[in-house]
Amino acid sequence: MTFDLDMIKKVYAELPERVNAARKIIKRPMTLTEKILYAHLYDGKANRALQRGKEYVNFAPDRVAMQDATAQMALLQFMMAGKEKVAVPSSVHCDHLIQAKVGAETDLKFALDTNREVYDFLENTSKKYGIGFWKPGAGIIHQVVLENYAFPGGMMIGTDSHTPNAGGLGMVAIGVGGADAVDVMVGMPWELLFPRLIGVKLTGKLSGWTSPKDVILKVAGLLTVKGGTGYIVEYFGPGAREISATGKATICNMGAEIGATTSTFGYDEMMAEYLRITERAEVARMADEIKEYLTGDPEVYENPEQYFDKVIEINLSELEPHVNGPFSPDRAWPISQLAKAVEENGWPEKVEVGLIGSCTNSSYEDITRAASVAQQAIDKKLKVKAEFTITPGSEQVRYTIERDGYIDIFKKIGGKVLANACGPCIGQWNREGIDDRPNTIVTSFNRNFAKRNDGNPNTHAFVTSPELVTALAIAGTLKFNPLTDTLRNEKGEEVKLEEPRGMLYPPKGFEVKDRGFEPPVEDGSKIEIKVDPKSERLQLLKPFEPWDGKNITGMRVLIKAKGKCTTDHISPAGPWLRFRGHLDNISNNLLIGAVNAFNGKTNSVKNQLTGKYEPVPQVARAYKEKGIPTIIVGDENYGEGSSREHAAMEPRHMGVRVVLVRSFARIHETNLKKQGILALTFADPADYDKIQEDDVIDVIDLVEFAPGKPLTLIARHADGTEDVIKANHSYNAYQIEWFKAGSALNLIRLKNQKN
Repeated sequence: MTFDLDMIKKVYAELPERVNAARKIIKRPMTLTEKILYAHLYDGKANRALQRGKEYVNFAPDRVAMQDATAQMALLQFMMAGKEKVAVPSSVHCDHLIQAKVGAETDLKFALDTNREVYDFLENTSKKYGIGFWKPGAGIIHQVVLENYAFPGGMMIGTDSHTPNAGGLGMVAIGVGGADAVDVMVGMPWELLFPRLIGVKLTGKLSGWTSPKDVILKVAGLLTVKGGTGYIVEYFGPGAREISATGKATICNMGAEIGATTSTFGYDEMMAEYLRITERAEVARMADEIKEYLTGDPEVYENPEQYFDKVIEINLSELEPHVNGPFSPDRAWPISQLAKAVEENGWPEKVEVGLIGSCTNSSYEDITRAASVAQQAIDKKLKVKAEFTITPGSEQVRYTIERDGYIDIFKKIGGKVLANACGPCIGQWNREGIDDRPNTIVTSFNRNFAKRNDGNPNTHAFVTSPELVTALAIAGTLKFNPLTDTLRNEKGEEVKLEEPRGMLYPPKGFEVKDRGFEPPVEDGSKIEIKVDPKSERLQLLKPFEPWDGKNITGMRVLIKAKGKCTTDHISPAGPWLRFRGHLDNISNNLLIGAVNAFNGKTNSVKNQLTGKYEPVPQVARAYKEKGIPTIIVGDENYGEGSSREHAAMEPRHMGVRVVLVRSFARIHETNLKKQGILALTFADPADYDKIQEDDVIDVIDLVEFAPGKPLTLIARHADGTEDVIKANHSYNAYQIEWFKAGSALNLIRLKNQKN
């Protein structure tokens, strides 16, 4: 079925005219990214050329998607905005709160019992405000969006960092925090720094063991986890047109791991085919009518260096299968080099668990290719050496692969089918028999930071394609290269795995008995949302205090974080997901994973009130109780990873006034701004070393806060000396109003009250 057809018709009716207007102004051929962005300006047609990487621009996204862990806080904020209904089509997807342990049926039942209060809140709130609701078990947000909502040329935001998955159908789909989602849901403009552009030209054709996943694994190795920050990545070329829509989605999904704003592909026949097989032939027909507006202009792709800020070229015919890790998704290893890397780095060679599926790799194509490898283990009498799990991306995929016999194949090699949910990918994995010992797992997921999957800091997680995960699980060793190596079977024979074979789409078409969807309610005005004041899971929000107009003085250093500090370090997921709707309770995980630069330990910082080293949340609460403001100091790319705004709301709730770092990840910097925290970067990154443990820090010229004007901090050391530190910021005039009001939401509420 086609959702939101009237909205899509409206977008397609306006898009050519808006693109043509922009073309006249910028007076040159346009990339696909530019066409979509200029067609979604909040104020309508473009009246001037926009400067990449230099100016903030207001956009009007077509839709909003939220997953259950982030939707709680997003909807709690929306409830404060004073609106009766969302202004754009929106949806909630219950995928994050289902813990993987026994198997799909048992785990889902346990989740329904355990999370009933939260699910009821999300369902009722969705009904009240006209939001589509996808029940627990319906599938992972990004796969469900791709199957039902994504459309070429559209623009959407989602409260999850892997929202770019919809780029597989030619969207500009961007991961954001919940406060950004509220902007769009109340009908206000959504602000974004107009991105720079990276063009990735794909030539040749994938074959053998190489898959779409290897494209982004290669790109991650080239650009690193922060190389895409501030950019949208646009893939093009003859190789791009050969990749399926779901393969394109895999590439765009994991683009979040290079820090990119989003990634996308131009509309082609592969996308049209996917739209038709997912019962959206009418969208394909409409897209065909304006297809020249749904891809970059020919001149752009013929001379990409003239139109993109950076250009990368990858020959798919020469691309080698990759395995990335451990501990960082940009640590890229061609399969031919992996065994040597394992040896030189002393990584655990034994593969203990292979995990396939997730929002990144759970398409029919992925599953059938992995199943073809699994079938070889059966046919060639190979005993599978590692545990093996399968996480379907949606109920539609799960039902179809079960109908077509692929689940049976996985079960024959000992595979365990988990619920249609995020599960182990986000730490929702009750992994039995694991302690803090070093061990290795391989996954087809997208992110592999320490402790992310199972909570064990010594689990070496490697990311690769589903077919390679399956091969490595069969072999049981990270040193196995299926392109060249053989395995000894139960008969003592040396056998070799053949190249995986798969199908893009099911020959009988997709089938599903229950999508798990509840459509928006036309009139939800009589629905009452109740939150128990004694609840441990949900808590109504109170507005943050506005700025008092004075300089911030007397700040204590809550923590000086050393090295990689992702949102998983700032606000871990896993067991903490249960508190995502309760700001005070979840604040008890604040920065417990960050490494304290002063002692090299996690969750151990000096409490200046007692002189003792105590857990970060405990120290933060102690300072807050005494009215002492605090500052967080961070390293490069601070806040990379998930879009979770809890990593910004928690420090705000706990009395943090300033976050001063060497550099920010895009989403986290925006989230901090939205919540009224002063987000600053060292003008001289070396000044990071000047911050000492016992410092008292002042911002001395905040009363002169203005766009483009650096701020000055004084770090007063315990020995009586002091350092003057210059700090840059990226606030524009409107964002400064967020700060003054205490949060962006406070500003929305004030405007709605005036109206």
